Amino acid sequence: MTETIKQVSSRRQFLENTGRIAAATTLAGMAVPHVHAAEDNTLQLVLVGCGGRGTGAAANALAVKQGPMRLIAMVDVFPNRLQGSLGNLKNQFGDRVDVPEDRQFIGFDGYRKAIDCLKPGDIVISATPPAFRWAHFDYAVKKGMHIFMEKPLTTDGPTSRRMLATAAEAKAKNLKTGVGLMSRHSRALQELHQRIQDGEIGDIVSMRGYRMGGPIGSVFSERWPGSPSELLWQIQRFHSFLWASGGGFSDFNIHIIDHLCWMKNAWPVKAQAVGGRHFRGNYVDQNFDSYSVEYVFEDGARLHMDGRCMHGSHGIYSSYIHGTKGSAIASNGGDCGMPSKTFSGQIPDRARMLWESEVAADQRNPYDNEWNDLVNAIRADEPFDEAERGVYASLVTSLGRKAAHTAKELTLDDMLNADHEYAPDLDKWTMDSPPPLKSDENGRYPIPQPGLIGDREF
Repeated sequence: MTETIKQVSSRRQFLENTGRIAAATTLAGMAVPHVHAAEDNTLQLVLVGCGGRGTGAAANALAVKQGPMRLIAMVDVFPNRLQGSLGNLKNQFGDRVDVPEDRQFIGFDGYRKAIDCLKPGDIVISATPPAFRWAHFDYAVKKGMHIFMEKPLTTDGPTSRRMLATAAEAKAKNLKTGVGLMSRHSRALQELHQRIQDGEIGDIVSMRGYRMGGPIGSVFSERWPGSPSELLWQIQRFHSFLWASGGGFSDFNIHIIDHLCWMKNAWPVKAQAVGGRHFRGNYVDQNFDSYSVEYVFEDGARLHMDGRCMHGSHGIYSSYIHGTKGSAIASNGGDCGMPSKTFSGQIPDRARMLWESEVAADQRNPYDNEWNDLVNAIRADEPFDEAERGVYASLVTSLGRKAAHTAKELTLDDMLNADHEYAPDLDKWTMDSPPPLKSDENGRYPIPQPGLIGDREF
């Protein structure tokens, strides 16, 4: 295991991060000194990626109470998506959305043009499919911008290494980096984390996470219809392609994997997994229908993550922790659904319950909390650097996915140091570029073949 992973996995690092969150939470109710991003104290935003995630993140940003915010530029590769997002945000926030036609950018290089509209100390929102995250992060940091990035941050080893280097550069420049792993900003999970550190359920020996249900998003795709271009169509259907998103496993399971690793104060060092394609019909995407991953921590503790996207399947969407003295429900339902609870034994019945979370009404939305915490840190000039652990959460999730796709036991070092980059040179793409993954004469794409292809996923 590399020294870098040891450092990130350390209890000290996790407790430092927890302390930063707690400090930001405390600041939420205080008057704080302002850092002037513009002469009138307005923090300006650009939105790169105008789909549902991006529009939601921009709405959370514009709703913060800590001083004026204004959205001044937007970027997408689909004009209709940009216009739809702009209309929705304009209806909600009025003149806080100031995006005239000359600050509406279409194309793969639009993020540079939009970021160039900002002043150093303003904020970039990167909410495209994750394959593009490293390029946006790199340019934002070079220009001296704070950034909020949707999850996952990476899907492969080369871009993970690149993002870690940029994260170190951002930290050295005192730039604030927020990541859309909102479980870390759930006040219920923050209290649960503290209770676990205080020994309420003893030492963690096992954790379980489940996201099991029917197909969602663009996880199933049939043959490319011929328009738009194959590249743009793959971006529209990004859940279907490992290069774009890490597929359904990475996109859907990262929240639970991340918050359970947080509870353990460590990243797993290796993983082995199973998974399969069962009822594919005419679907040409690269996903498996089901996954079951066993992550192993350095002290021998296990995290089991089960994911399933299948019609007619029983739904389970929650997470659990088992310690030497008791147990806990982390997420009661969803990625970080309240209430969290602890119990004196391994049976989660009310008679054995030690604690149940209670959260004030104005602190219950973790999407709002993450933006309030980020903006507080910017205005108070407090440390706020979520990029490094966002990369590791993405890397650990990719480790489980790749273990299932290759039928190999893999280490976190294996995943970090792998050479296969899934979408090389995407920072040079134009609207006429070919996709990094081309279909064959039958409209199909390479799929994982566990046991047959062992050194890469496809």
